[in-house]
Amino acid sequence: MGPRGFDAIALAEADHVATVLRDIAAGEVLVVGCADGEVWVTATEDIPLGHKVALTAIDAGDPILKYGSAIGSATEAIAPGAHVHVHNLRSDRARRRTD
Repeated sequence: MGPRGFDAIALAEADHVATVLRDIAAGEVLVVGCADGEVWVTATEDIPLGHKVALTAIDAGDPILKYGSAIGSATEAIAPGAHVHVHNLRSDRARRRTD
């Protein structure tokens, strides 16, 4: 576990994802430190240190909130506990130049 016994942290109450503080194995129950306390979520797949875990269900095309702001949108439906990364998130922050 990370600081204060948390496996992941979410900084804003509205966040859809949390950042994991260690490598996570599928099936682990994570204690997530949140702005308004803590929540528990079961990882549905392995998640590497520093990557994101979904705290709620996210529909394809919906914005994904981290730090209280949209960081991108879901390219597919994402279940709670799923690994959120480039395979299912299109970033609003990094775009490939097309010119």
